[in-house]
Amino acid sequence: MAETKLVQAGDLKVGSYVIFDGIACVVKDIQTSKTGKHGSSKCRIEAVGLINSQKKIQLCPSSDNIQVPIIEKKNAQVLSVHGDTATVMDNETFETFEIKISEEHKEAVKEGSVVNYWVIMDEKVIMQVK
Repeated sequence: MAETKLVQAGDLKVGSYVIFDGIACVVKDIQTSKTGKHGSSKCRIEAVGLINSQKKIQLCPSSDNIQVPIIEKKNAQVLSVHGDTATVMDNETFETFEIKISEEHKEAVKEGSVVNYWVIMDEKVIMQVK
């Protein structure tokens, strides 16, 4: 089960992480309207998916609770590369597992290199190659 927590929409800032339609996203822009005569203030949140770079826009009252993913950032050493997947070993737990290599990291991921990966909603994604 993916770890999440609830945060009020009015408390979000640019660079925060949110979950829209089951996709973990990073907030790129927030516009907040003032309270009106008959209602509460509204937030227009523009976000981009962390894994698939898909753009999402959500409108909601600033008092609404929004799910925020808890992201674990870890390091691992690449043991072997097979096409577009790599077998890696976590540097802390020594657990070995396979992880998909994105197009932008294909050239840099080699045996023996160290990668920074994030665990986002039970999915492991390579974010940086050291």
